[in-house]
Amino acid sequence: MPKKGLAGEEAAALLLQEKGMQILEKNFRSRIGEVDIIALDGETLVFAEVKTWSAYGIDALEQAMDAKKKHKIIETSKYFLSLHRKYRYMAVRFDVIFLSPEGITHLVSAFSECV
Repeated sequence: MPKKGLAGEEAAALLLQEKGMQILEKNFRSRIGEVDIIALDGETLVFAEVKTWSAYGIDALEQAMDAKKKHKIIETSKYFLSLHRKYRYMAVRFDVIFLSPEGITHLVSAFSECV
């Protein structure tokens, strides 16, 4: 992963911790895809995708977070839950954290499985 991406994921993890979340995993992989950060927000399990861009604005997120990308994150989250059964009855949320030269934007509940 490029340095910019790693730095972005570290900044995103720090942001989530500052919001009181507990980081469970970073860069969790399955054969289907990857989830950048998995965290606990109280009684909610958060699967977060981190996007770090220097050239594109937040408007480009719609293209980067297309149905295929969302599907991979959702399926990978199901795999995580199959391995970590203690979380299976928790609420689940999919967030996107966007980092740009203008700052960090945390999109809570950015998408759901129903899309």
